[in-house]
Parts: sequence; C-alpha cells; structure tokens
Amino acid sequence: MIESQLLILEQANKYLSSVTESQYVQVIAPAFMSSAGAHIRHILDHYNSIINGLPEGLVDYDKRSRGGVIESCPEAAQASIKEISTFLKSLTAEQLQQNIKLSTEVSVSDKKVIIVDTTLAREIIFVGSHAVHHLATVKHIAQAQQLDIDSALGIAPATATFLRDGQ
Repeated sequence: MIESQLLILEQANKYLSSVTESQYVQVIAPAFMSSAGAHIRHILDHYNSIINGLPEGLVDYDKRSRGGVIESCPEAAQASIKEISTFLKSLTAEQLQQNIKLSTEVSVSDKKVIIVDTTLAREIIFVGSHAVHHLATVKHIAQAQQLDIDSALGIAPATATFLRDGQ
C-alpha cells in the first residue's frame, strides 16, 4: 500500500520536474478555475493533514494552507513530496491499523461537521485516490498548455489494471 502511495507522489514529482513556474501557476480560464499548482498544493495538503493530525489522532482535511509557496513554486512542492514520502516510508504495519478520528464538513448549504472513526491505512488510501483524481486534472491542464506529459498521470489503479489487461 505504501509503495503505491510513493508511486503516486513520484508521478506528481515527475510532472513538477517538467514544468516551469509560469506553467505551474497559469490558470487557463474558462476551462479551468485554478492552476496546476493549486491542485498539487491541494493534494499535498491532504497528505499533510494526516501527518499533522496523527499526533492527536484527529485528521481534518478541511484545514488547508490554500495559496502559499507550494502552490506557486514547483521546487517547494517537490520538497514537500520528499517530506511526505519520508513519513510514509517510516510507517509500520501496526501504525497503519491505528484507529483515528476524521473530522469533515458534510454539507454544501451550511456548516455541518461530523467526526467519524477510521484508520490511518484507510485515510492514506483515501488521500492516494484523491491525489490521482487531482493529478488527472493537472494532466488536462498540461495538455491544454501543450506540454509533453506522461500519459499515465492521473490514471486510477483499477483503470490502469483494466488497460493493462487488454480491456
């Protein structure tokens, strides 16, 4: 499971190595409401929500940095990926099964927060799936910029299996 997370983060890292800062922050309106940098920052915020919440046993994905250097600087995003990767590699099987709480807003019409029981493994699986979803958008932004981009970027694991098995 951790290896798959590292591969997802490596896909993001590969993208970051291939893009200029101006491409990273460009908003291609009206097709997109935000930049690739905003999507990468959003991905990394979710991983960091786990890291920051783990000491208290409470993960809150709604606490995000929005904006900042990771959203505007590919190198800063790469540094964050390195830190997240180090954290993921340090986790033991016992830690992955650790029970934690998740705090999340559940309503789009008014503020409603619930807290549910979960495990560290479940939340890491979630942030990986969430990352793939946003990497697909990053790929579409890069394609709109006419960048040469890895065709595997943003492909979900089950879709990759489907494509490998010959459809």
